Amino acid sequence: MPDKIAVLIPCYNESKTVAKVIRDMRKALPEAVIYVYDNNSTDGTDEIARKEGAIVRYELQQGKGNVIRSMFRDIDAQCYLMVDGDDTYPAEFAAQMCEKVLKNGTDMVVGDRLSSTYFTENKRPFHNFGNSIVRGSINRLFKSDIKDIMTGYRAMSYRFVKTFPVLSRNFEIETEMTIHAIDKNMQVENVIIEYRDRPEGSESKLNTYADGFKVLKTIMRMFKNYKPLEFFSIIAAVLFVIGMIFFIPVLIHFLEVGTVNKLPTLIVSGFVIMTAIVCWFSGIILSTLVNQHKQDFEFQTQMVINRYKDLFPEEKQETE
Repeated sequence: MPDKIAVLIPCYNESKTVAKVIRDMRKALPEAVIYVYDNNSTDGTDEIARKEGAIVRYELQQGKGNVIRSMFRDIDAQCYLMVDGDDTYPAEFAAQMCEKVLKNGTDMVVGDRLSSTYFTENKRPFHNFGNSIVRGSINRLFKSDIKDIMTGYRAMSYRFVKTFPVLSRNFEIETEMTIHAIDKNMQVENVIIEYRDRPEGSESKLNTYADGFKVLKTIMRMFKNYKPLEFFSIIAAVLFVIGMIFFIPVLIHFLEVGTVNKLPTLIVSGFVIMTAIVCWFSGIILSTLVNQHKQDFEFQTQMVINRYKDLFPEEKQETE
């Protein structure tokens, strides 16, 4: 049976905190069904979660992205609340976030840590710097105003969950979710939440440098995939400028003397300029394909909405 609210808790070795997270969420959302997806934990996280009354399922492929893919495929709900199992996100904001999905029809509610206590609570300065870089990059590249790109605290609609193609395998999944919502013109809202650092004895699974590089790589990959004309136009402009830097001295010498004294330079500059032109046309062609994909996405979304109405007929009656 589909759920009204499904609380999704991806876990990997969170035995010290998962029980408190479950209890807090049950208190904040008594009508919710709580799911814990264990990702090969070795510290008994699954048994603790089961004793607390959560529905425990397993994802054997390592990585948070793989866990979220299984969650989104398996569970049908009107509202999905995703929260980490490390007890860094207060449960008292859960009801407010879910209400925006259930009452306002918001597709994604972002639990915004960066506008409150994140920079003072988080003891890892490079994480603070990285979050600021990622937020600025995505908002500039995709012309958006998302306050916290990489938060693990989100409420999402059925429409978003069932149309989101999970491609990432690890912690860059949050960045991917945010860009998908922006690109598909979904309704996104921010809710400022308090953030608290992990309790003593609980260790982060994030690698500051390795995972930070993966996130930046994901941003560039998705900028290429979602905005190909802008991406390839930048490359084309850089190549064109480089080609002209080499070509102009040869042209000036030819106009003054009437001969070409640097034939290899002329050939290289010609190839560079031709490459720039090819890049630009590639961007035009790929941009056309992206627009076609957006049209197909609208048809896919309509199918998802129809299935939602079949799963939740009472919602259909209320709408009518």
